[in-house]
Amino acid sequence: MEEKVQINGSGGRCRGRCRLRKVEGEKVKALTMAEGKEAKALAVWRNVWKPSSMVVKGEEAKASIKLSTISTLLAAISTSTHQGSGPRDGVNDYSPSSSTSSSPIVCDRSHQNYDLCSINGPTVLDSTMSTFYAAVGGLGLFNSTHHVVERVRPYPQKNSSQTMARIQEITLTSASSGPPCATQHDAPAVVFSVGGYTWNFFHAFIDGFIPLFITLNSIASLVDDADVVLVIADSQDWWVRKYQDLFRSFSKHPVILLGNDTSTHCFPAATVGLISHGFMTIDSSQLLTHKTTQHLHKTLQKTYCLAATTNSTARRPRLVLVKRTGGVGRVIMNQAELKTAAEEEGFEVIEFEPRQSTPLSEACELLRSSHAMVGVHGAALTYALFLPPRSVMVQVVGVGLEEVAELCFGRMARDMGFEYMEYRVGVEESSLVDRYGEDDVIVKDPKALQAGGWYDAIMEVYLRQQNLKLNMLKFRQYLKAAYHKATRVMQN
Repeated sequence: MEEKVQINGSGGRCRGRCRLRKVEGEKVKALTMAEGKEAKALAVWRNVWKPSSMVVKGEEAKASIKLSTISTLLAAISTSTHQGSGPRDGVNDYSPSSSTSSSPIVCDRSHQNYDLCSINGPTVLDSTMSTFYAAVGGLGLFNSTHHVVERVRPYPQKNSSQTMARIQEITLTSASSGPPCATQHDAPAVVFSVGGYTWNFFHAFIDGFIPLFITLNSIASLVDDADVVLVIADSQDWWVRKYQDLFRSFSKHPVILLGNDTSTHCFPAATVGLISHGFMTIDSSQLLTHKTTQHLHKTLQKTYCLAATTNSTARRPRLVLVKRTGGVGRVIMNQAELKTAAEEEGFEVIEFEPRQSTPLSEACELLRSSHAMVGVHGAALTYALFLPPRSVMVQVVGVGLEEVAELCFGRMARDMGFEYMEYRVGVEESSLVDRYGEDDVIVKDPKALQAGGWYDAIMEVYLRQQNLKLNMLKFRQYLKAAYHKATRVMQN
């Protein structure tokens, strides 16, 4: 006769001898007797289940259960969890308990920009093979004759085949228990690649740090743990050195670099991939912690601005004028005139042209002590993340860049609480007129040309071929407004 297992908030009952108790608020230890021998298994509570119905406060849950294997018990708990607890506060909680599958490997491939896979239990990483093995059989948590193999490229640009071709593939398998473990970790692994465009400061955030921030605040097991080991694929040494302080803000453990590491590592669980909400966007309604872009801003300031002080003694507001030079495109041809005009309106003007070698602490110190930023649409505007709240931000938008400017920085500026203004140049201020003429579709109707998507040829035209000569009579009105806004910020 089939035995029924009941597990609820008051404990559980069944035949046989068993005790189920809460251990240190995080772990569940199940002891069973089978054929005169004691079988023991330790299940990592915080990484396998999130059953709110099983939290017993102040009392020890007791039960006697006769089961043939410990995996049967775990399956019963998993099923009960799924049926008894739904998403928290309407949030689509991507947690291991949200799957009814008995497989330790769960993948969500329903999103446009990213795939997310997890091993919801003990796993061994073979760094040389970029493979995670789920613990199966013996004293492992999972025992199944159905082997699962999943492959994922953990970079949140899934819709770009050209980008994804450069991303290392990670394998997750339950086909075997894997090689012996050389290093044991108590924290779960979070695995992602930086092999796309993250050499670019803008992409380092939209493809790397913002999705990492979202992921750590979206998955129940990671939120509850607040402790992870970062495993990074496709990294370059200079890039890791540049952001090593920020990595320490996300994890207290040394980063594991696939490609450099040749060891094997054991984790209580693993998440492969990062969650993205879009360009420079954090949708707090989708986060279990409800954190926002401003929380990320605080993390950046805590990481890089410890020695910096706000410019509270300044007699006039400081404006950071972002500078572009060379053949990169979107260069302001009358930059010197712009700087003079800003100074005449009352600003202290600091020109800022960040390089790959620019220390982030130096950038943070400059931006944190400033009150306004003016710059053409481009990656350098990402440094606005270092500006204090309520700062003034003016984005200069070239012909054909209206939508991408809003997508990349307009929404971010509002999320940060900035006084945001957008200066859209007239066609006469763009070098595209000299190159193609006023009647060319490139100048006359950019939206029609871009209807097929932002492929490389379109990017070449609007991002790289276009330079700007601002009409200072018109732009002075923006400088006047920015000055008055920045002055009010200083006074408050």
